[in-house]
Amino acid sequence: MAGQGGPRKHDEDFGFGSVVSRSYEGRLLNRDGSFSMLRPTDLRSLLGSFSGFLTMSWSQFSVLVVAFYVVSNALFALAYVLCGPGSLATVSGEKLNNRFLEAFFFSVHTFATIGYGNMIPHGLGANLLVAAETLYALLGFALITGLFFARFSRPSVGIVFTNSAVIAPYDGITAFEFRVINRRATQIINQLRAQVVFSRLEKDADGHIRRYHPLALEREGVAFFPTTWTVVHPIGESSPLYGLTTSDLAESGAEFLIYLTGIDETSSQVIHARSSYTASEVVWNASFKRMFVHDARGEIVGIDMSKFHQITRHEDTKAAHS
Repeated sequence: MAGQGGPRKHDEDFGFGSVVSRSYEGRLLNRDGSFSMLRPTDLRSLLGSFSGFLTMSWSQFSVLVVAFYVVSNALFALAYVLCGPGSLATVSGEKLNNRFLEAFFFSVHTFATIGYGNMIPHGLGANLLVAAETLYALLGFALITGLFFARFSRPSVGIVFTNSAVIAPYDGITAFEFRVINRRATQIINQLRAQVVFSRLEKDADGHIRRYHPLALEREGVAFFPTTWTVVHPIGESSPLYGLTTSDLAESGAEFLIYLTGIDETSSQVIHARSSYTASEVVWNASFKRMFVHDARGEIVGIDMSKFHQITRHEDTKAAHS
């Protein structure tokens, strides 16, 4: 079957693979854009990759930084203790009467280049350790600073999708529609573009296989995105949705895969947003409520965010057709 975008090969799987397309009946893409089938990632591979440090949560990253700081100082403190009882000399102030704690706090002072002067290294071994720790601290702080900058400089995607998609009246026929909005103050430039793929299980000689049909859109992109954008796929006779009913979508495990891309004006970096709608998340014969706010003269002065997810239901319809 071909979509409105032109003929497509039947073995096209859009990266999910032939095994998944033939055997998997669950959701392919979660609403938050994550894939439902994730590769197992162990801690070693996560910490050993630059992308792992960038994609982990801020809480995980913060715990990791604190752990790096504490463990590093503890290891150097142990090394100072192993250098012997005279490796650290107290110049002034009271001792802590605990060699490890004294060595730990001396390591903290050395690590951060504080240098209060109440403790000094004594002997070749301790001074070599100070030299090694200074270099280690410089490299460690440079690495952590770079990671902090990389995490802060990543473009933050603020695109929100409506909770439901709709099959709405459209120009004498019907259309599959959903709405998006940018919740952040930054603008998306160089056109925000959308790609929608309709996926469902279809019968073939070996049973069922999941097919993927790109849907032709009324507009594939918008040059400006100051308010909202309703993405529309007209359901004409050449549409893969033509003649289908809500039960058809549910029985075939239908899913609408959505991919948006644009350029963030502030960082000039490409941003991506993904989401999907399953058959149960598509409301038939409904339309989105208008969000525009008018002044006393009837001129548009803004939008009402409280209406972003709201829909208006019309009389029931059984199939998506003209």
